[in-house]
Order: sequence, then structure tokens, then C-alpha cells
Amino acid sequence: MVRRDWKQENKEFLNDQQMNSTQKPNLQQALGNIQVIYSGRKTICIQIDRQLQIKVRAPYRTPKRQILMFVEKNMGWIKSHYERMAEQKKQAEKQAQTDDMGGCGKQAEVQERIRQLTMKAKIVIPQRVALYANIMGVDYGRISIRHQKTRWGSCSGKGNLNFNCYLMATPAPVIDYVVIHELCHRKEMNHSKAFWTLVEGMMPDYRQWRKWLKDHGDEVLNGKDLSRTPDM
Repeated sequence: MVRRDWKQENKEFLNDQQMNSTQKPNLQQALGNIQVIYSGRKTICIQIDRQLQIKVRAPYRTPKRQILMFVEKNMGWIKSHYERMAEQKKQAEKQAQTDDMGGCGKQAEVQERIRQLTMKAKIVIPQRVALYANIMGVDYGRISIRHQKTRWGSCSGKGNLNFNCYLMATPAPVIDYVVIHELCHRKEMNHSKAFWTLVEGMMPDYRQWRKWLKDHGDEVLNGKDLSRTPDM
């Protein structure tokens, strides 16, 4: 495949187009940067890519004059397709700019919501942890509030507790269920039958809140506030 410098080889043709044509300046510029690509193909064709680069593909050894005549013959097609694609490019860039602005606004909104939920969680959750830890007779280490997409809570081997700030967008019994669940790991670091017996001893109706979290957790993580959902 061989590429040629169209602009240098065809100054006369380009000058004629600029003098006699009513094409827009950007199209004139595109005509001045036509890329001729020689290959093993059998016919000549004209292409305009998404960046508005005009390309002429031609068989090896095609005479320059034949290519010029082909371009001249198809100036109407080049003009109409160039203008159509230029408009599409303009609209796409405008939409992308709008999307970027909207995306930034949406991101800022999400970040602000996470900040507010985190602040609330730092007040509510330590209180619930202290309450249930005292009832259960267990100790614990550091309490961390995080923004997570897959976990509602966790308990490390050292007793450090992590909770998802999005718990603040769930009903109060769900918060208690997650707190109790993690504190029970201070006695059983597994999900054995003994573990679930501990959970049930603290919260006899834990199954319905565990199911609630399974059914509605994705909605909460996607930004929906279900904290005012009526008790089941």
C-alpha cells in the first residue's frame, strides 16, 4: 500500500476548486489534504472518515490524471457527504460536552451524598455497636465507615469493624441486623450454624431483614433512599 502527497502533486486542481467552488473553507482544507492510497484493489473509491479526512483509494499505477478526473466527477458526492458528516461530528462533540458537564454534576452530587451518609453513619453506627456489644458481652476494635459496592460490613480477626455508609439509606432494623451480624463474628469467625444461632438469639426476625437487604440492597447502592420504608 502506497500513500502519496495529494496537496503537492495537485496544486493546479486545488486552486481551481478554491476559485470556482462555493465549498465551505473547511471542505477546501480537506480537499487540500486528500490522502491517496494505492493498493492491490481493482477500482477507485473515495472515503471520508470520522475525522473528516478525505481518502482516495486506487489500484497501483493508476494515472494521476485519472484520479483527478474521478475526484472532479464526484465533487457533488464529496460535498454532500462531507457536510453531512461534519454536522454529525459537530453534534457528537456537542453531546459529548453536554454529557461531560452532566457527568461532573452527577459525580459531585453522588460524592456529596456519600459525605452526608458517612457523617451520619459515624454518629449512628458506633452507638448501635456499643449497645449490642454490651448486651452480647463482646469487645471490638476500631470502627470504620466506608463507601463500598459489595459489602455492608466486615469484622477482622483483630476485632476491627467496617460498615458501609449506605446503611444509612436502609431501615433501622437493617442497620441493627448488620451490626449484630458483625459483632457475632467476635464469637464465631464463620457462618456456621452456631454463628446463625447467635444472630437469631439477638434478633429473632433477622431473616426478614437479611432478605430485605438481598432484595433491595442494589437499589440503595444505586442511590435510592429506603430508610423510611415501613417495617415489614
